[in-house]
Amino acid sequence: MEEKRYLKWYHKIGYGSGDVAGNVVYALLQSFLMFYLTDSVGLSMGMVGTLMALSKIFDGVSDFFFGRLIDKTKTKMGKARPWMLWAYIGCTITLVLTFSVPTAWGMTAQYIYFFITYTLLNAVFFTANNIAYASLTALITKNTNERVQLGSYRFIFAFATSMLIQYITIKAVGWCGGGADGWRTVTIILALFGLVVNTISCLSVKELKEADEEMENEREEENKLTFKESLLLLLSNKYYLMICGTYILTQIYSSMIGIGVYYAKYILGNEDLFSTFSLAINIPLVLGLIVSPLLIAKLKGMYKINIVGYAIATIFRGLVIVAGYMGNIPLMLVFTALAAFGISPLQGDMNALIASCSEYTTRKTGKCIDGMMFSCSSLGIKVGGAIGTAICGWLLDATGYVENALTQTPATVSMMNVLYLWMPMILCALVTFMLTKLKVEQANKALKGIQETDDRK
Repeated sequence: MEEKRYLKWYHKIGYGSGDVAGNVVYALLQSFLMFYLTDSVGLSMGMVGTLMALSKIFDGVSDFFFGRLIDKTKTKMGKARPWMLWAYIGCTITLVLTFSVPTAWGMTAQYIYFFITYTLLNAVFFTANNIAYASLTALITKNTNERVQLGSYRFIFAFATSMLIQYITIKAVGWCGGGADGWRTVTIILALFGLVVNTISCLSVKELKEADEEMENEREEENKLTFKESLLLLLSNKYYLMICGTYILTQIYSSMIGIGVYYAKYILGNEDLFSTFSLAINIPLVLGLIVSPLLIAKLKGMYKINIVGYAIATIFRGLVIVAGYMGNIPLMLVFTALAAFGISPLQGDMNALIASCSEYTTRKTGKCIDGMMFSCSSLGIKVGGAIGTAICGWLLDATGYVENALTQTPATVSMMNVLYLWMPMILCALVTFMLTKLKVEQANKALKGIQETDDRK
């Protein structure tokens, strides 16, 4: 029997466009924040990495807190959309503030300023917006194929936005006068653009009305849960822990790729090549996301295509290492593109996998915690991204990195090779292993069969 459909094409596009706004924040932080703070403001890479890591203490609490708040929210707009809408106003303000470190202040004051604005952006506003946005996957449709399609639309917009920002930002900063002032101007323009798109996306979809008695009773039971009970329920789901770990690894991977701006500047000798490599990553990702729903439908599930895709990515990231040490930039670009195509299926169906994890908890316990379940998307993005960025900062600082130096020390060059060439391959291999254990679709089918058998009795 074919699953009921809930969404029109314009709902899918409207939802997907929300990740344009999210990736205005994400791409700027992931690809350029460290570069801005070290090479324009003059802060220590190691100290910035430490502050980013300390900020995650607050993030670790706020993800579950906002997930629980969304679960308990009940408004005319629904559960998630109010948080998605209003939280991005805070994202807009704090993103601009994060890229506006006062250059006239003393270094200690600058570190304090950065820590406060960065923590507010990540632990409060981006958390609330991102969890709410991710939760909509489960709240606007129950159709598995539509959830996969939403993930694909979402990440097509996400990677297209990242590609544009990574390609044009360095040039745009130069057009706006360069230095700290140039960074602030570009950030203001991008943040306001993100605010407009987020608002449009939020208003383009509607959450399902919980009209039937069974759904209503389920939500009443959900609201009776305490925060502690919800958290224990969340952590008892082994598939949640697996997908959370997978999410963190993929974001550390992105951070290592983000070190490419340093790799291009100091090893390849041309920082503009970072834009070229971003095209080699994001164009194949978008193409892969377009075909992923068709492949998933043909294979009747996400499990096989995710594993095969990441195995392919591991192989081609290994070939990037070979091409990198050969100094062959065209080959590096080709292998980078093929690896990016391999990771695209998981990027597209990640939200559908999280929705399946939530379904597993509901089928097994009768409790629904969609908001808290989708906290893993925000938790993974921020914790994984911050850990990856912090590691890069600590290791480059420890090897003697000097901002804007004509040449870096041999130890620093070697470390850039490790971070940009070797670590992405290792992380791809780890994700491939994790995906072999992530059999949540099969688990849900088994539970559904048991429930149907019990109902017939």
